[in-house]
Amino acid sequence: MKKTSKIAVFTMLTLGISLTAASAVYVSSFLAILGVAIIFWGAILLYITPTKQVPLTLLTASATANSGNIERILAEHSLTHKGIYLPPKNLTDIELSLTFIPKKPNTPLPIREGTLDEKLTSPTTSGVFLTPPGLALSKLFEQELGVSFTKTNLKYLQEKMPSLLVENMGLAENVDIQTQSDTITVEIANSLFSSVCQETRKLPLTHNAVGCLLPSAIACAFAKATGKPIVIDDERQGTDDNTTTIEYRVLEE
Repeated sequence: MKKTSKIAVFTMLTLGISLTAASAVYVSSFLAILGVAIIFWGAILLYITPTKQVPLTLLTASATANSGNIERILAEHSLTHKGIYLPPKNLTDIELSLTFIPKKPNTPLPIREGTLDEKLTSPTTSGVFLTPPGLALSKLFEQELGVSFTKTNLKYLQEKMPSLLVENMGLAENVDIQTQSDTITVEIANSLFSSVCQETRKLPLTHNAVGCLLPSAIACAFAKATGKPIVIDDERQGTDDNTTTIEYRVLEE
């Protein structure tokens, strides 16, 4: 890792730790979530850089802390429905990702103006906004491929995502993506983040609403590439615990 990159990453980690500590002093959930997110992003950058690795336990701990904060928010607002990964047309910043958790079924999606302010609740419709746990990882996917997913389509992801995850980044041994009607099925063998997902499954509200790290990152990519809302319908582990199958549903507005 270059010296400047190393300084930037460790600055991120220091900032994240400082914000997390400050959240305890000021009793602020916002500072806690922001701090953990920054720590997690920094840890991923360190881990994926080929010349410098950090223990996977650090990534697992950071992801678990972030998921724990999401679980608290969902419980506090009594949210039990599936989260909807919003497409670019519903976002103020089309290069970011946002998950909308409706309070009631069949709730209309928020319009772009409704996501203008960085607020937890939607001013235009009944629900809560969350930063997807896989946002940072999906941005790394774009960086590795050298393209914004807003400029691609589902066919592009179906062709490029397997080799990206397996050959380029070494995050899994095999990835297969199949599409049928409004369903996208992804099978991932021996994912590097399987232990992270095992921890997320212990948080039922979070697992149901936004999924764990890698499935969430892929959902962010699908929402951008299709230009349509995406829901993680199902995520299940194979009997051998080596293969994870995720079913995504493409919503029609």
